Amino acid sequence: MEMRAFRNAVSDSLSWEPLISGIGPVETAFSLTSRLERGRSGLQGVLHFGVAGAYLGSGGTSADMLDICLAKEEVFADMGICYLDGIEHFSAPELGVRNRFSLDQKLLQDAATLLAKKKIGFHQGRFLTVSCVSGTRKRGDMLADQFDGLCENMEGAAVARVCDAYLLPCLEIRCISNFVEDRDTGRWRLQEACTKAGATAALVAGHLMETQNP
Repeated sequence: MEMRAFRNAVSDSLSWEPLISGIGPVETAFSLTSRLERGRSGLQGVLHFGVAGAYLGSGGTSADMLDICLAKEEVFADMGICYLDGIEHFSAPELGVRNRFSLDQKLLQDAATLLAKKKIGFHQGRFLTVSCVSGTRKRGDMLADQFDGLCENMEGAAVARVCDAYLLPCLEIRCISNFVEDRDTGRWRLQEACTKAGATAALVAGHLMETQNP
């Protein structure tokens, strides 16, 4: 749904290649790695876009329904040891586990500048990638408090990890489709969020290509 909106909004002059990753970190890592292993000629970076659930705090949420969010950092939030009141990440150095990845700062700044210029409201922050989305407010609050998370998704950290390995700059854009609360899909605005995510990504993609290739 997000890619359909991107196709409808993107400029005909933009050189780009679609990749629908699938759901979850494993499918995403496999899809992106498989594509990169076929060759990287002409690829300048990865623009990752989709929807997300916004975490709620004691004073309300920092991101509202249909808000655009830009990732400053991605975290594999539920990889480790799960307790009732928190997640303990593997910390032994010999395990070599990486669970935090910074997104490209220049692309992030360029995207933020464009959105501000176009008067499109947005948030920047830490995105949390999970293998199992939060179906209760309690779990969402636990993750948000532990990692200072803005929103959660199921693919972002996998994309960031692969891009880091292949030395490709990566930008992640998401639109809020729901709040992380006791699950109630009747309150979701999934279709609208997919449309806005795709359209915003298309706008940013055109701008980045202009600035990267003047």
